[in-house]
Amino acid sequence: MKRVTDMNKILEEIEKIGIVPVVVIDSAEDAVPLAKALCEGGLPAAEITFRTAAAAESIKRIREACPEMIVGAGTVLTCEQADAAIAAGSQFIVSPGLNPAVVKHVLDKGVPMLPGCANPSDIEAALSLGLTEVKFFPAEQIGGLKAIKAMAAPYGAVRFMPTGGLNAANMGAYLADKKIIACGGSFMVAKDVIARHDWDKIKKDTEKAVSLMLGMTFKGLVQSGGRTFTEMQSSNIKRAVYHLERRGVKFDTASAVYLGDDIVSIDAAEAGIRLTAH
Repeated sequence: MKRVTDMNKILEEIEKIGIVPVVVIDSAEDAVPLAKALCEGGLPAAEITFRTAAAAESIKRIREACPEMIVGAGTVLTCEQADAAIAAGSQFIVSPGLNPAVVKHVLDKGVPMLPGCANPSDIEAALSLGLTEVKFFPAEQIGGLKAIKAMAAPYGAVRFMPTGGLNAANMGAYLADKKIIACGGSFMVAKDVIARHDWDKIKKDTEKAVSLMLGMTFKGLVQSGGRTFTEMQSSNIKRAVYHLERRGVKFDTASAVYLGDDIVSIDAAEAGIRLTAH
């Protein structure tokens, strides 16, 4: 039971973060400065792809230097790669497709697995292995959000992490949908930017991605309990609270108003902010 709870906590954290940068690292020397740029930009998460020999060492270095980050391994195709990733400290595993042997191997080790699913047969295979969160890949190339909605309709419990073709312009639409746990993207961690060690650009591009993701807009001023609050709207209150608290804003959980499981309003009294849902 503890193992299941630990796996769920990782997925819950990924959902709050919202965007998982998908990173190809050629030199492990770049891993820590890259990770710090992502954290400073507001995304304490990374999927380090096993497309290079530096992947396992990069995961190890990030886990040691940036313990606040959620770090996973991507493009994991074999049980041997999964073992190397987990030994390095990977907290989740992602694959482009669904290999039942690899999925079972990873789950048996108590690590969350997000295998790639592109059709209903993939989803049913994932469900048979006990999964309700999967990768949708390559997202844009196989129909994007419309395809996810159509395919997901018969599978109420399944949610997706789309990856492939996502960027700053189209990611917001995905993240506004409840079927999406998070999005994977590489547009803020381009290989050429990493190669020239332009960590400041990565930080700025990450900040822009977070801002677009939260989609916060000024609604107006409201009076409550003798105080004036600036009302800000966001498409995902839980995610907005997570990211604003990372910036030092403190929210009063007792003020939260729910509609089902969704928060529709919450106050940060000291900051004079009321967050409400779009």
